[in-house]
Amino acid sequence: MPYRAPNADYQFLLNHIVDFVDVTATERFSEATPDMVSAILDEAAKMSNEVLAPLNRQGDLHPAKLENGVVRTSPGFADGYKAIADGGWIGMAASPEYGGMGLPFSLQNAVNEMMGGACLSLQLNPLMTQGQIEALEHHASDALKELYLPKLISGEWCGTMNLTEPQAGSDVGALNSKAVDNGDGTYAISGQKIYISWGDNDFSENVCHLVLARLPDGVPGTKGISLFMVPKLIPDENGKPGVANSLKVVSLEHKMGLHGSPTAVMQYDGATGWLVGKPHGGMAAMFTMMNNARVGVGGQGIAVAEAAYQHALAYAQERKQGKAAEGETILGHADVRRMLAQMKADVFAARAIAAACAAAIDMQTATGKDEWAARAALLTPIAKAFGTDTGIEVSQQGIQVHGGMGFIEETGAAQFLRDVRVTAIYEGTNGIQAMDLVARKMMDGGEAAYALIDEIEAYAERCKEKVPALAGPVFTAAETLRETTEWLVEQDMNDRFAGAVPYLRLFARVLGGYYHLCAANAAGLDSARGRLATVYVQRLLPEHGGLADHVRQGADDLYALSEEDLVA
Repeated sequence: MPYRAPNADYQFLLNHIVDFVDVTATERFSEATPDMVSAILDEAAKMSNEVLAPLNRQGDLHPAKLENGVVRTSPGFADGYKAIADGGWIGMAASPEYGGMGLPFSLQNAVNEMMGGACLSLQLNPLMTQGQIEALEHHASDALKELYLPKLISGEWCGTMNLTEPQAGSDVGALNSKAVDNGDGTYAISGQKIYISWGDNDFSENVCHLVLARLPDGVPGTKGISLFMVPKLIPDENGKPGVANSLKVVSLEHKMGLHGSPTAVMQYDGATGWLVGKPHGGMAAMFTMMNNARVGVGGQGIAVAEAAYQHALAYAQERKQGKAAEGETILGHADVRRMLAQMKADVFAARAIAAACAAAIDMQTATGKDEWAARAALLTPIAKAFGTDTGIEVSQQGIQVHGGMGFIEETGAAQFLRDVRVTAIYEGTNGIQAMDLVARKMMDGGEAAYALIDEIEAYAERCKEKVPALAGPVFTAAETLRETTEWLVEQDMNDRFAGAVPYLRLFARVLGGYYHLCAANAAGLDSARGRLATVYVQRLLPEHGGLADHVRQGADDLYALSEEDLVA
């Protein structure tokens, strides 16, 4: 079965789950009419299905290569990228002032997931550019905006983010890259960066690198870091790509998956760069692009989960093995039916969380209200971590549905797991997302969390007459989440960190129950969505109790183990 983009799911989510009508009711996004939204989702689905999906296997079997200093991309990727750029999909949410569509982030999030499910290796390219566009819109000078934004939005030029160094991964403040003022408005950038997704390509006119580096008077740590625009080709007086800059791709990483996406080691040797934002303000600019990028990476996990689920379902519909309780294929076996049902239920839960986060970001953008900023901030680490965890879990379950054939590369089932595994690592590991949730996002004493829990409980109360079998368990789980949050905010930070990952998953489990309840209430309990909600509430939501117990253990037992205990 070929990949089918989940545009029907997004139509349902936007219409019935995340109150997208509130987004389009704002002056900022009033042009996103229902007809426009439907047309956008349909066109994005068509491109994803027909143009991008056939490239996914090509990228895996024929990886990007570095030949004589030139990156050669996988067969068909240039045409696939052209379709993305020509369709205007890169600049969907970008400012119309520079050629963007100015559409809600919710729609960009939906389209990105469709493209990621079709071919994640290629979708990584526009995701990087979108992050750069956002950083430049918020922090760059007018001159830089006027030069770079139109080219990035049109797709003529591509963007990257250069953060990581061999000794500076999650601890960005440990970077060694240096920037020296040239005295003419430019800076000489020197240093090495690693893990640079789409560090170069052979299909765009220019590649624009946002590079973190330290000025001579920059203090140690993150407070002394600045951000610079360092193009592969220095624009001439007419804004056209000119002479080559003093930078190069040293090598491409040999990776577990995402073979079609060239991940580069970049070397800068006095390369010409321009300051983005204020001196020593690089971290603020970085987080501007990283926050929405984290939602986008969560969407990548969901995208691969959807593709892996479709692949497993198609196999189960054809494979005959043993005597099934229903039908002639393995889809009639209870355990296979269980795996597929739970896969589908978790994909919907993760997608709904990401869609709700995107809608909150839109409401923050449109209204500037603090409560929407708090909601978006709270949901971002959950959307990233649960979305990517779901991608990994559904992909490995897809292999299990295939049985022995899932371990054979020719079936394609293993590629989904190999490709998605890194999403739990980049843009901040999922452990860091969980620590962010219980620390920075709880600096308000849990106020934003309690507001969301209040909303869940109030909705569950209203649904108790119509769908009591689902509303009751969701209300109970929300109460457990409330009590666990009350305990958490009273603990010291290390005890919070010890339970951070199960707390994030507990929150995601309850949110998944809430959104499935919304779906069942909207579509009816005796509908496909109602029956899927029943599976989630009966089989997956009960995990919340064990997760809550895990959170409350604190850190003492972990530190009671000595290093010798761990080695023994």
